[in-house]
Amino acid sequence: MGSLPELPSSTDVVIVGGGVCGCFIARELARYEIDIVLIEKGSDVCDGASKGNGGTIHSGVNTDHGTLKAKLCVPGNRVFPQVAEELCVPLKTTGSLIVATTEKELPLLEEMLANGKRNGVADAEIVARDEIKRLEPNVEAISAISAPSLRIVCPQRLVFALADNAASNGASIHVGTEATGITVEDGKATAVQTNRGEIHTRFVVNAAGVHADRIAQMAGVCDFRIISRKGEYYVLDKTAQLVGRNVFPLPTEASKGACVFPSVDGNNLVGPNSDVVEDCEDTATTASVRRRVFELGRRFVPSLREDDVISSFAGVRPVSESGDFIIGPTAVEGFINCAGIQSPGLTAAPAIAEMIVGIIGERTELKEKKNFRPTRKKAPRFADCTASQRAKLIRCDPRHAHIVCRCETVTEKEVIDAIHQGIGTRTLNGIKFRTRAGMGRCQGGFCRSRVAAILARELDVPLRDVTMRGEGSSLFVGGTKDLRGFGA
Repeated sequence: MGSLPELPSSTDVVIVGGGVCGCFIARELARYEIDIVLIEKGSDVCDGASKGNGGTIHSGVNTDHGTLKAKLCVPGNRVFPQVAEELCVPLKTTGSLIVATTEKELPLLEEMLANGKRNGVADAEIVARDEIKRLEPNVEAISAISAPSLRIVCPQRLVFALADNAASNGASIHVGTEATGITVEDGKATAVQTNRGEIHTRFVVNAAGVHADRIAQMAGVCDFRIISRKGEYYVLDKTAQLVGRNVFPLPTEASKGACVFPSVDGNNLVGPNSDVVEDCEDTATTASVRRRVFELGRRFVPSLREDDVISSFAGVRPVSESGDFIIGPTAVEGFINCAGIQSPGLTAAPAIAEMIVGIIGERTELKEKKNFRPTRKKAPRFADCTASQRAKLIRCDPRHAHIVCRCETVTEKEVIDAIHQGIGTRTLNGIKFRTRAGMGRCQGGFCRSRVAAILARELDVPLRDVTMRGEGSSLFVGGTKDLRGFGA
C-alpha cells in the first residue's frame, strides 16, 4: 500500500531488525559521521517482540548477578529518564514490589535482595506486611522487596521516537524489507540481500529478535540457537485501578512470573506467562493462559477480575540457550550479534546500543557529528490538554475539533500527523500505537472505520487497500456498496 522509499545500494552499517535494540543502535550510531541503513521486514518498526512488551524498565534486583543482562540492566535504567526527556516519551518511576506470600519464600527474598545489591541497586529494601498495605492496599503478602527505581514506559512510542530521531539525524529506515541472505567474502561480511535488492556494507548488526539465529546462519555463524517463549498480557479497563506500581511474585527459572502492573496510559495489566512455542510468529492469546495468569495474579491481588479485561496481546521473546544476551563480534569480520535480547532487554537497550557502537568504533574511526540533534519536538496530546489548550489547538488547526477516537480522545489532526510525521505509518496498527486510537474500552468499535478512511484519503489509496499491519491483514475483504464517498 503506497510505494516504499528506494533502498540504498551501499552503506557503512546495515542493522537487521527494527525493534527497540535496532532503533536504539541506529540512534546511537547517528551521532557519528557514518552511513546507517536499518531494515525491518514488518510493515513498521516495533513489529516484533518490542511490540508485545509490557513496558517495564526493571530495577535490576532480580537479574542474575554476573550475567551480561545484569551488567547492562542498571546502567540502562539510570539513563532512561534522559532518553525519555530528549525524545518526549512518557516515562514514570513507579517502583515495584516483589512479594512473598508464604513463610518458605522469605529466604528467597533475602537472596534476591543480596543479588540486587551486588548488581548496584542501592535503594532496594525488604518491607513488611504493614508497609506493603500502605504502598499497595489491594496487595496481600507477608513480605516484599521494594525497589523504588523501577520505571514504566510505552515501548511502542519509545521505538517510534527512536526511529524518528535516528532518521532525522541521517539514518535510513526501511520497513517491508526482509534480509534474505548475507554475502561473506574472505571471511568478511560485505553485503546484505533483501527482498528489495542488495545493500553493500562494511558492518552488519544482527538485531533480528526471534530470527537472529537464522540471520546469523546466513553469514555462516552457527554457534547459537534462539528459543521462542511467548508471553501473553491482559489489559484491564481504566476503572480497575488495582495497583500503582509493578507487583511481581518471586520468579521461576523461566519467568519473572505473572505480574500486575500499571501502564503509563492509566490501565492496569496482568501477565505475562512464559511458554516455549514452536512458531516464533505465534502471537495469539488463549483462554487457558488467561485463566492461568489471573489465577497466579489473584494469589497476591485477590480483587483481580477477568471481567475487567478489555484487550489482550502477546509477544514472543528471543531466548538464547544460555539465557543470557549474545552481544559481540563474530568469526565473520564485520558481522556483529545483538541476539537473545529478552527481559530485561528493553531496560538494557540504551547500554546495549553503546556496547554495539563501541564494537564498531574499535574497527573503524567514528567521528562525532557537530549537528547531531538528540531531541525530538513534543507534539501535544489532545487528551492531556486543558480546555484552554484544546481551544488554542483547534484555532491553530480545526482538524483538532474532530474527535476520531472517543475512548482515548484522539483527533483527526493527530491521526494525520501519525501518518506523515517522522518515519510515518501506513497501517491501522501504526496509527493505534502512535496515537492510542482504538486502544480504549470499545477497542476500535467507534473509530476503526474513521481511521481507515483517513488513511485511505491521506495515502491516496482505495479504502479496500487499508490494512491492519501490512500485507495479509486486510480490513476490508469485499464491498456491499460503493465506498468512494467514505473518506477515500
